[in-house]
Amino acid sequence: MRQTHRWPLIALGLSALLHTGTDGQAATAQNPAQAPSGVDPEPAVDTIVLGMGCFWGAEKRMSELPGVIDVESGYANGEIEGTYEAILTHERARRRGASEKRNHAEVVKVRFDPARVSLEQVLAKFWESHDPTQGDRQGNDVGSNYRSAIYTSSPEQAAVAERTRARYQAALTQAGRGAITTEIAPLSAYFRAEEAHQDYLRKNPRGYCGLGGTGVAYPGTASGVDESAESPSPDPLDGATLERARQLVMFEAEYCGACKQFKAEVLDHWQSQVPVARSLSFSAPTGWTLDKPLFATPTLVLFEDGREVSRYTGYDGDAARFWSWLGGQILTPEQRRIAFEQGTERAFTGSLLDEKRSGTFVDPITGAPLFRSETKFESGSGWPSFFDPVDGAITFHEDVSHGMRRVEVRSASSGIHLGHVFEDGPPPTRKRYCINSRVLSFVPDP
Repeated sequence: MRQTHRWPLIALGLSALLHTGTDGQAATAQNPAQAPSGVDPEPAVDTIVLGMGCFWGAEKRMSELPGVIDVESGYANGEIEGTYEAILTHERARRRGASEKRNHAEVVKVRFDPARVSLEQVLAKFWESHDPTQGDRQGNDVGSNYRSAIYTSSPEQAAVAERTRARYQAALTQAGRGAITTEIAPLSAYFRAEEAHQDYLRKNPRGYCGLGGTGVAYPGTASGVDESAESPSPDPLDGATLERARQLVMFEAEYCGACKQFKAEVLDHWQSQVPVARSLSFSAPTGWTLDKPLFATPTLVLFEDGREVSRYTGYDGDAARFWSWLGGQILTPEQRRIAFEQGTERAFTGSLLDEKRSGTFVDPITGAPLFRSETKFESGSGWPSFFDPVDGAITFHEDVSHGMRRVEVRSASSGIHLGHVFEDGPPPTRKRYCINSRVLSFVPDP
C-alpha cells in the first residue's frame, strides 16, 4: 500500500462504503465510530477501485496524485478465489474454454481526501494513465484480469464515472483514437493482493510497469500532477547515424522490467547481421517514419529504407518467438520454407556447398556460430556436411517424416531447422551433419 499521508484512523467517512472483510471479500462498512470529545474530527475519506492493467504501475501512477491518502493493490469483481496464482490459472482455463466463471481484475483501491482532490480529478488521472480502449489487455499484458475498470461504491460515484467516460471519449474521438472499453460497475468483491505486490515499484524501482497511456489529455479538469516536475521527453534517435537499408530499433522505457529482461537475454548477446539500436523516445528516428503510434514497451521495430516494415511488441522470456518473428522478416521465401517448415533444398544447389575459406558458418537470423570451416568435409551428398558442430550450437529432435526415422538438427539460438545428422561421417566423431546451405551464413576469418 502506498501511504502518502497518515491520518489518525479514528473513523472513516460515510463515503468509504466498502472495506476488506476478514475473509478478503468486499464488505459493507458499519456506521463510523464517533471521535472522542475534544478531538478534531477525522477528515472525510472517499474510496474508489480502479483497474488499469498490471497493478504495479497503477499503484505508482495513482499515488502521485496530491490528495490521495493511500493506494492498495488488489483483485476485484470476479467469481473465484482472490489470489494471484488462482487468477492466472483461471485465466488460462478461460482461454481453453474450460470455465465460464468471471475472473477478477487486477485493481488498485484508492483512498483520497475529497476536500483536496475531487473524484473527477482522480478519474482524470485514471483515464490519462492507461489506454482504456484495449479491451482485455493493457500494453504487454493480455487477459480479462487486465481489463480497464471502475468499480464504484455509490450511485453518485457511478454517475461521475459515466460522465468522465463520456468526456474522455469525446477527447479520444477528436484525437482519432478508438472506443473506450472500460467496465463501470458496482464493486461486488474485493481481495487485497499479496504483500509482495504492495508498493512493488517502490521496492523494485526497475520493475515492470506496463502502462503507456494514450497521450490524450482529459479535458477541462487538471489531474493534479505537476507536469513541469516530470523529466523532459527523450530525444529521438538521429536517423542519419543508423543503417537506413535495414535497422532494428528497440523502443523501451526507463522502468520497464520486460525491457531489462530482453536486454539481458537477447541484446547483450547480439550477433545478428541486422544492426540494433535502443531508444527511450517513442518517436521514430529523425527523418524516418513509424506506421502507427507505439503503445507498450519493449517494442522492436524493423525499418527498411527509413520506414517501418514490421514490429514485435512485448517480451515474456520467449526468445525463440522473437527470433521467429525477425526471421520471418529478413529471410527469403525459400529460406523460410526450409527454416520454419522443415524443407530441404535440392542437392548440389546450395551456394555454400563449395565454400572452402577459413571461417564460421552461422545462424542466418541470430548470427550465432554453428560450425567451423575445419569441420567441413566433402561427403558427395550434395549438401554442406560437417563432422562436429560448435559446442551448444544445435539441438536434436526425432524426425519420422517421409516414412523414415532420422535425427533432425536445429539451431539452438533461433530454433530453425538446419538439416539432419547421420552416423556415416569421418573420424573423430563418425557423424555427418547434413545441412541446408540456404539456412547458413558464412563469416570468413579476418
